Amino acid sequence: MSAPAVSRVAVTSAAEEVLRKLYAANGPLMFHQSGGCCDGSSPMCYVEGEFRTGASDVLLASLPVADVPEPVTFWMSKDQFERWRHTHLTVDVVPGRGGGFSLEAPEGVRFLIRSRLLTPEETKVLDGSSE
Repeated sequence: MSAPAVSRVAVTSAAEEVLRKLYAANGPLMFHQSGGCCDGSSPMCYVEGEFRTGASDVLLASLPVADVPEPVTFWMSKDQFERWRHTHLTVDVVPGRGGGFSLEAPEGVRFLIRSRLLTPEETKVLDGSSE
């Protein structure tokens, strides 16, 4: 039996439900973790490729979502990643209206991040340490 996969990002079932609805209406999706502009530090959801990523961004995860054929990518700026590199992020959704730029805004909900520190074991796996 193999060890469970370690990831920097997860998605709650409530967020998956919203992502399925957004995928049905818009096609492939992506997140970019906001660094404090606009809607605080909320994950912003876009149609895949609508938010331009480049050398200053890090792909943290390609998130599988049940009944969505393509994974939802999750990006963050390199600078912000350096500050958050020891943190596990969970994308969740709550009632309310977030930033107008994120796809879920018209749905009466907003995505948010719940976080915790990575365990030493998770950090070793993610950083590629063998010790």
